[in-house]
Amino acid sequence: MRGPSKNPPPSQPTPTPSMTDTDTPNPWHPPPFIVLSVLAHLGAVAAWLWRPDLWAWSLGIVAADQAVLSVAGLWPNSRLLGPNWTALPQTAALRGEIAITLDDGPDPEVTPAVLDLLDRYGAKATFFCIGERALRHPELCREIARRGHALGNHSHRHAPGFAASGLAGFTQELALAQAALTQATGLRPRFFRAPFGLRNPLLDPALARFGLTLASWTRRGFDTRERDPDRVARRLLCGLKAGDILLLHDGNAGRTATGEPVVLAALPPLLDAIAAAGLRPVTLEEARR
Repeated sequence: MRGPSKNPPPSQPTPTPSMTDTDTPNPWHPPPFIVLSVLAHLGAVAAWLWRPDLWAWSLGIVAADQAVLSVAGLWPNSRLLGPNWTALPQTAALRGEIAITLDDGPDPEVTPAVLDLLDRYGAKATFFCIGERALRHPELCREIARRGHALGNHSHRHAPGFAASGLAGFTQELALAQAALTQATGLRPRFFRAPFGLRNPLLDPALARFGLTLASWTRRGFDTRERDPDRVARRLLCGLKAGDILLLHDGNAGRTATGEPVVLAALPPLLDAIAAAGLRPVTLEEARR
């Protein structure tokens, strides 16, 4: 399947990456780990200035801190770099709610079929959409919203190097995708999922600027690379409980041996099991209420 093109069609111009009156910034407070990291760097520099002969110790402290920061950025469920939803709030879990999330769309072949399956089970989901794809398929974004689902921000280009961005790069990617999705639906996303789940410490202040909440997952099906839908469903159902956030893909979907998108074959047994467990699939926005 072809990935998103680098340039949207002329009929859908790239939106201007800027704040608008409808953005509601959140106050950004550095998480404790980031505060400690800054203090460690300052302490290492102070020690080197005081005792130049301790340069090896100072360098070691900085290197160790950078290594921990790197690991935290490569760990999708880490909260060291800032708030991160890896499960629904306790209030939602107590209500028996669960979240199905779908990444990398919208896709003109797969997304409509996913929507039909969700309708059949009366389930709601959150679609983390790529801005460029939203520009190419705004009607699909509108259909997602019309059927009562939520759209989340999944960056504008879904670039492999997203996690290595600086603050300006993160801000531009978030702004472009926010504008594209708002242009398509009239609704501003409230949740963000990082491409590949990877990030660095500068993402958190960029999210705060747009009032976005980072959402990862409790469990993923690996449906972009797995050809067996039964294995995908088993991964998602292992230890299933209220409050879980499950990850699938309606974009870049893997294919079964017969060419069927894996997500379309995995969803029915997943939704059957969720219903049998007495759980209710809701959007992330519903779960926050």
